[in-house]
Amino acid sequence: MKRLSLGLMATTMLTAVSAQAQVAEDSRLKTVLERGSLLCSGHNGSFLGFAEVDDQGNWKGVDIDLCRALSAGLFGTSEGNLEIVPISWAQRWPALQSGDIDVVIKVSGWTQSRDTELNLAYSTPYFIGAFQAMAKADLGAESIADLDGGTLCVGAGTSTERATATFLETHDIEAELLTFENGDELRKAYYDGRCDALVEWAPSLAAGRVDAPDGAENHVILPDVIALEAEGIIVPEGDADWLDVQNWMLSSLWFAEMEGITSKNVDKFKANPPSETIAKFLGNTPGYGDRLGLDNDWAYNMIKDVGNMAEIYDRNIGSGSPYDLPRGINALYNEGGVFYPFIVD
Repeated sequence: MKRLSLGLMATTMLTAVSAQAQVAEDSRLKTVLERGSLLCSGHNGSFLGFAEVDDQGNWKGVDIDLCRALSAGLFGTSEGNLEIVPISWAQRWPALQSGDIDVVIKVSGWTQSRDTELNLAYSTPYFIGAFQAMAKADLGAESIADLDGGTLCVGAGTSTERATATFLETHDIEAELLTFENGDELRKAYYDGRCDALVEWAPSLAAGRVDAPDGAENHVILPDVIALEAEGIIVPEGDADWLDVQNWMLSSLWFAEMEGITSKNVDKFKANPPSETIAKFLGNTPGYGDRLGLDNDWAYNMIKDVGNMAEIYDRNIGSGSPYDLPRGINALYNEGGVFYPFIVD
């Protein structure tokens, strides 16, 4: 009996130890925690709805809120622990690899070349975007084919540029691509008439149309879908600990949404969790943070700081924003979308 008791005690101790993750010495997670701050990607202009600066000089947008959620999960709050680093599209990968930023949260598409040639690792997607073109209404264009012989403005060094070039070639459309590194310069070139159409993903086009200097009614988003792109969070390849944090951050935001947990009611849920699963999720019982090398209330801190995924979407590009973009395919699966949280156990 004594020998059996000792065996059970050893098993229990092993289980307890294994529940606390050991973060690899070379993981970016360890670097960030020891530094005490997160360096997250911003934009070198305005990418409306995702990364922009308001009239008071404060960053806002879906991507910025995901940076804030990550910082809150790591440190308990995003205040004082988060630095948004403005970078261009082309600077994303060198900045990540050099350590100038810790993570790329910058609506970046998952492509084969990036995956296999740049030593990058992608999280599960957090947004599905369609590339489309917006043209001046007075051109009378009803499709991209009607722009044959014209000029299209597009972001330099982006998957949008590559997808547009492929679309034009496939559909035998002769059009010049005029590229710009800076998002503000890109849109200004279009509004100034330097090109016949602006190619971006649909949310940015809709947001840009709202702010068109000559009025939204003078611009039309053409129906052609150039490509669909899954946008994910990007970390250096081979850093499983850091990638795990990104994936479970996104899952936590969806899980909170699915369970009706918001920034306004999260304290009530934590004080009186309706299930053991939610108690673990909010850190009342151990496990949800331990396994990642984080505090067990890390998800609670994220939701308290920025809210769930629906709150993030609505205030930045949805019904609570000037852009009022329907969520559509980017909603949870039970609301007609494609996203879902992972299982909390």
